[in-house]
Amino acid sequence: MRTWKVFIPILLIYSVAFAYESRLPLSTAFKGQDQFNRLVAKAKAENWKALPIGERAAAVGQALVGTRYKHFTLEIDNRIESPSVNFNGMDCWTFFEIALGFARMLNEPESNWTPERMLYYVELDRYRGGQCTGEYLSRLHYLEDWLYDNDRRGLVEDLTRDLGGRSVPHSAREMSVGWRHYRYLAANRSLLGPLARMEANVSSRPLHEIPKSKVAGIESKLRSGDIIGIISRDRSGLYSTAHVGLALRTGNGVLHFMHASSPSNYGRVIVDEELSKYLYRYRSDSGILVARPLR
Repeated sequence: MRTWKVFIPILLIYSVAFAYESRLPLSTAFKGQDQFNRLVAKAKAENWKALPIGERAAAVGQALVGTRYKHFTLEIDNRIESPSVNFNGMDCWTFFEIALGFARMLNEPESNWTPERMLYYVELDRYRGGQCTGEYLSRLHYLEDWLYDNDRRGLVEDLTRDLGGRSVPHSAREMSVGWRHYRYLAANRSLLGPLARMEANVSSRPLHEIPKSKVAGIESKLRSGDIIGIISRDRSGLYSTAHVGLALRTGNGVLHFMHASSPSNYGRVIVDEELSKYLYRYRSDSGILVARPLR
């Protein structure tokens, strides 16, 4: 483990906290106060803060099981990009980042377990360099880009190659192709050029995956709270990240895939079947990447 990476510069923390003051109103950026309060009470009653960060994130994830799936929960304004949280509905991305952000918040005194502090930890995770500038492209839109940035800053460790990951031909272009579905892009088409350049930069980096045929063999090395990115292969032979969730090891030792399942399936957050078996549900799914929270 590269232990030198686990320290977040104090300057970054102060700059993130200061930057948040100019964002969208809390009533716009934070939804689901009752659900948040329920999780805070459960965290106190069950002493989640005593758990290692991964197990803590998994405990939060389990407490969110049953939450409805909601598309495009990150698209909350036409112009201003802002950290946001919605406990009432979440997609696969916001499920894992809410679980992780809430788990990180528990490192602080209980008096700091607030919506504002929750938004701070989401910002630290969701944005390039840990800071939202108010610009749409300060957000880490692709999971492989998120992994690169969060690994670089010592928030997580990319375990994919150490677990036998191979390099695959890479293409991140979903947003350019489907830009009409993204509120910010539809409202401001001048973003499309910079978006394409960002996607080209992401695509230029190697993408590593553990093939699904090898996942059963490495499941024993995975832990509850590990972030599992699902990689898919398109018809042209290019690979990209398509889905994400958390690993959850249950009492019988089985490693399950916990995720926000789309309305075409379960339509809510669920604890799904064994990870290695889940990967064979969809022919296009080719393998996984693995990130382990460090703090």
